[in-house]
Amino acid sequence: MAPEERRAHLEHARELFNRGDYWLAHEALETVWRSIIKESEEAQVWQGLIQAAAAMLHRQRGNRHGIVKLGAAALAKLGGPQRPEIEFDTVTFRVQLGRALAGDAEAPRLEFRGDDGERKTDD
Repeated sequence: MAPEERRAHLEHARELFNRGDYWLAHEALETVWRSIIKESEEAQVWQGLIQAAAAMLHRQRGNRHGIVKLGAAALAKLGGPQRPEIEFDTVTFRVQLGRALAGDAEAPRLEFRGDDGERKTDD
């Protein structure tokens, strides 16, 4: 996938996720995941983001089993330091996701990292 195409998919996934369209965000994130080597640490992080979208969909629908199962899988795959090849700020996202899935916070926001690796928002 060309860098411009990848960025367009990521921007679309971010927009969908942040407005609560978790199923569509899941599908958009899968497009990026399918374009990389599946047996890599990078792929694990993308799988975690995809599972996070699915867990948030279960949260919207009130499916506690789905929240617990997919939420735990997502949090495990998103653990560790920020990976440089992942454009999203996964460290902050993971913290927000954990709080949201526990019922202690609003939905997490998927945000890009800045060029320096810091979180970058459009707000």
